[in-house]
Amino acid sequence: MKKYMVLCAGFCVALAFTSCKSHESAYKKAYEKAQQQVTEEPVLPVENVVAPVVEKPATETRIVDNVDNVQVREEKVSVISGSGLKSFSVVVGSFSVKVNAEGLQQQLKNAGYDAQIVKNDDRNMYRVVATTFESKADAAASRDQLRAKYDGAWLLYKGQ
Repeated sequence: MKKYMVLCAGFCVALAFTSCKSHESAYKKAYEKAQQQVTEEPVLPVENVVAPVVEKPATETRIVDNVDNVQVREEKVSVISGSGLKSFSVVVGSFSVKVNAEGLQQQLKNAGYDAQIVKNDDRNMYRVVATTFESKADAAASRDQLRAKYDGAWLLYKGQ
């Protein structure tokens, strides 16, 4: 009886292994079907589509002078703390919290800069200005010098 049971168990195991085996022909058929789908992708005709123009108010104007290619951002700002801005200023920090702007202003004053805080009411941001100039070239040179310590320094043109 024991031999009969072992023989039946062996037969069942052999039958299970042979029935679960995947066949190479099944893989080949799936591969050929995928290749056929790739080569038969429909090509859509190209039509000229014109999107409607949506007008949006400008909140930021970038001025690029072709002579020196220095980007300047024009924003309408008001002086919160400082002696006043000239035409071009170097902004070294922008904060939504006034206390943070005051901290950076104090650091700049300790380093010898006439730092100022201005506010852009449209964006509700406090900008920390390290230096301010009438000349764009002077402001760009100052910005390049300040970028050694303040990587994100940029030029601001005081809007009317």
